Amino acid sequence: MLRTYIQDLKDVKDGEKVLIKGWAAHIKDLSKVKFVILRDKTGEIQAVAVKDKTPNDKFEEITKIPPESSLSIEGTLKKNKVAKIGYEVVIENFEILNKAETPLPIDTTPKSNTNIDKRIDYRFLDVRRPEIRAIFNIRSAVVRAVTEFFDSEGFTNISTPKITAAGVESGAEMFAVKYFNKEAFLSQSPQIYKQMMVAAGFEKVYEIGTVFRAEKSHTTRHVTEFTGVDMEMGFIKDMGDVMDAVEKLFIHIINYVNKNSTKDLETLKIELTPPKNIPRITMQEAKKLLAGKGKKLSEKEDLDSEAESILGEIIAEKHNSNFVFVTNYPWSIRPFYHMKPEGDNEGTCSFDLIWNGVEIATGAQREHRYDVLKKQAKEKGIDLDSMKEYADIFKFGCPPHGGIGLGLDRMVQRLLKLSNIREAILLPRDPERLTP
Repeated sequence: MLRTYIQDLKDVKDGEKVLIKGWAAHIKDLSKVKFVILRDKTGEIQAVAVKDKTPNDKFEEITKIPPESSLSIEGTLKKNKVAKIGYEVVIENFEILNKAETPLPIDTTPKSNTNIDKRIDYRFLDVRRPEIRAIFNIRSAVVRAVTEFFDSEGFTNISTPKITAAGVESGAEMFAVKYFNKEAFLSQSPQIYKQMMVAAGFEKVYEIGTVFRAEKSHTTRHVTEFTGVDMEMGFIKDMGDVMDAVEKLFIHIINYVNKNSTKDLETLKIELTPPKNIPRITMQEAKKLLAGKGKKLSEKEDLDSEAESILGEIIAEKHNSNFVFVTNYPWSIRPFYHMKPEGDNEGTCSFDLIWNGVEIATGAQREHRYDVLKKQAKEKGIDLDSMKEYADIFKFGCPPHGGIGLGLDRMVQRLLKLSNIREAILLPRDPERLTP
């Protein structure tokens, strides 16, 4: 007999024989009737053992099944209006495929009180819980949505090296690795390669890949290894073209998740509303709004987490939007390759996207003119010519271009309003965690 997933039992006729497999989520003994709540990746079902319908030795064995043991159950599908999903399986035979040890190291019940660190230690058990698995089902849907969007918009998917000789960001944020007899680092950004591939003639490229940051941050929004969603597009008019693409991306993501992850959203009790037109305000305007709420920042100061949270509330109230683009960040806090606005030596053609009070993306128009880029690098204390592979990109017809760097983990965190970014990562890495 072929196995039937629990979600597909709805298509089975009343009284038909079925074979189901999964994990024992809960056992209940009512003497002459015993219940097994069986869980597989698609859902849960109540399996019932009745004394006169289940072989006696098997009937008595049911109460000895430890929670989270893997089982194979043969039985008959029976419609039951009282059952949670409208039907159940009457057990005729079952096999314990692998008995779980007791006690379990973590609580796998729906209202688990195990802290997140212990849960991550036993993530393979933690993810058996439907509400945790729903997070990662939705994360998978987000990846599909991102890929579908960029492919439909004419972008080319690329894969860039994760072992590099140098970066274009702060060297202090890079992990050094042994690479034979050379100095090497784990990639902190595909920035160089994105720009290279635009100049190579692909014009529009994107990548979903691992990014590493050697930051000793202990917050609910930072990790040392994360999944980046990066894109770069050539022949743009200005940074507005990039923001337009990002706005379309998030409308597509939310519509896609709403359409394809209905069950998981219901499990998490999440309702999603796609943005219509994401408000765009300058950094100067943002600081005025914040000052009105008592949060004062200097002209060259970046938005901290408190400022982002307050600004998110202001925009939600003022524009009925969970998103906001903040543009024209100060030159003092942006990388040397961000273009400066004409006539403004202290600003940049850059932006951040804030979603539900947290920054999830940084984007900009890049400086594509070699002589201007060299001058800007010098202002930041960088010798552009010492970065030959990067400098060469701009010497042979590199077009005007711009792009963004998004964190997939933070996107999922904000989408589902999770309290900690590590909830959105199967096996997170932070300054203390290197296992499992």
